[in-house]
Amino acid sequence: MARFSTREAAKQLGIDHSTLANYLAVGKVPAPETVKHGKRIIHIWMEAEIEHVRQLLPKIANGRKTRYKKKQSALTSQQ
Repeated sequence: MARFSTREAAKQLGIDHSTLANYLAVGKVPAPETVKHGKRIIHIWMEAEIEHVRQLLPKIANGRKTRYKKKQSALTSQQ
């Protein structure tokens, strides 16, 4: 079973590592196993966790656009 860092996982997902870290901090993506290395906390990603996040990404990335479109369509139908 391969283990990956957040940077490596983000590279496999095709997004920037800071984006993935932000999704973790906000709670949009479930946090993987963590390991404390000195004062740093490192996330260890398994292949199955990366695939799970891959399935979540379209919902996360389009969330704001989808909400905005729904809101706009509701406003135009009221007029």
